Amino acid sequence: MRYVILRDDDTNALTPPSCLETLYRPFLDRGFPVNLAVIPEVDVNTRMENGMPEGYLFARNGSPPDKMAVGYNAPLVNYLKANPGFHALQHGCHHDFLEFNSLPREAAAARMDRGAKMLMDAGFPKPKTFVAPYDKLSRGSLSEAAARFGVLSTGWFELRRLPFLWWPKFAVKKLRQTDHWRIRRTSLLTHPGCFLSRNRVPKEIVSAIVRHVESHQLTVLVTHWWEYFQDGQRNEPLIEALHETCAWLAQRRDVKVISFEDVGTAMG
Repeated sequence: MRYVILRDDDTNALTPPSCLETLYRPFLDRGFPVNLAVIPEVDVNTRMENGMPEGYLFARNGSPPDKMAVGYNAPLVNYLKANPGFHALQHGCHHDFLEFNSLPREAAAARMDRGAKMLMDAGFPKPKTFVAPYDKLSRGSLSEAAARFGVLSTGWFELRRLPFLWWPKFAVKKLRQTDHWRIRRTSLLTHPGCFLSRNRVPKEIVSAIVRHVESHQLTVLVTHWWEYFQDGQRNEPLIEALHETCAWLAQRRDVKVISFEDVGTAMG
């Protein structure tokens, strides 16, 4: 059996529920878990490296407060709770630019704890999976994430950023050429990049996903809901590629779509 985890990043207090419904109704109807990396208290002024506002802020209007807890968007929270196929992960705290890239341990701990509180204040369970904005974590952030969460999902791991006590297991991982590994009770998962992205040729997305899934025991598919609605406009070819992916997963009896909470089964 091969396993697939769908991770969608950047749900936040400004996310229209209709966007998630458009994208993930086919997954929910098939009983597939959809793992949403939720920004607990989004910084509405976050900009990318090129100075442009982050794409997940396209629904911003008026003069909102600088930071908005996800619980502010009651229709979104109610929608997610009404659809138990959605699983809320903790996506940083504010998602300001490279939020956990260089934080010392104490500051990282404070942000993680605040983010978890914001999610629980909105009525979500205590988060068990952590996703750092931009998949970037400092050594101190890695230590604190492993102390708090059962799963850490990121793009890759670099030796120079790892806590020194992790180095021996990282060396074994490299020798075995494995994608995923563990530190004590925490599963450390990598992903192959964003196949489901507006930066890819839509007609080539599904075939790329198929090749990767068929050659790996566990695949984390990462996407971003707002890329399907650039500036609020539907990207139909990309939406179609997502739904074709869902249809392919549904007809494969040797592939199981799971949540991050089920990762222990997939890793053996």
